Amino acid sequence: MVRIVLLTHERELSRRTNTGQLALRARDDLSIERIVWKRSEPSPELLRLINREEVALLYPVSETRSEVSEVASVVEVHNFILLDGTWQEARKMYNRSPYLHPLPRVDLNIRHASRFNLRRNQRDGCLCTAETVIEVLRAKGEDLTAQDVTARFTRFLAENA
Repeated sequence: MVRIVLLTHERELSRRTNTGQLALRARDDLSIERIVWKRSEPSPELLRLINREEVALLYPVSETRSEVSEVASVVEVHNFILLDGTWQEARKMYNRSPYLHPLPRVDLNIRHASRFNLRRNQRDGCLCTAETVIEVLRAKGEDLTAQDVTARFTRFLAENA
């Protein structure tokens, strides 16, 4: 079973352009949950997940200043942490959360452009939260759930254009 934890910046909770909410509404047979990131108080649940289970971080290796200890294949991992926020917020979350630094990274090897166009300052070659969840689900063989999130994402883009 795939487990995805959206580590969400608190500002993201009130944004109408947040795509993490689409993944949270996915089918019930999938474990996608949200933990709100707090700079000075890491979530005890998140720290337990990191210490107890094999978990990888969905965050571009190119966004880090330090050497990454390991790059994992999405197929090898079942528990994922995904930073949910703007790129500036995600970078801040990563840099101010030393407990995330030793986690292996997952390289999704994306070969298509993001369809997300509702915010400025998007990074070339990077995906929004919903698109990242869709790619993980596809790679893990969770096709029905990937289709569900894709349909929600397509409607979301049309409604917010």
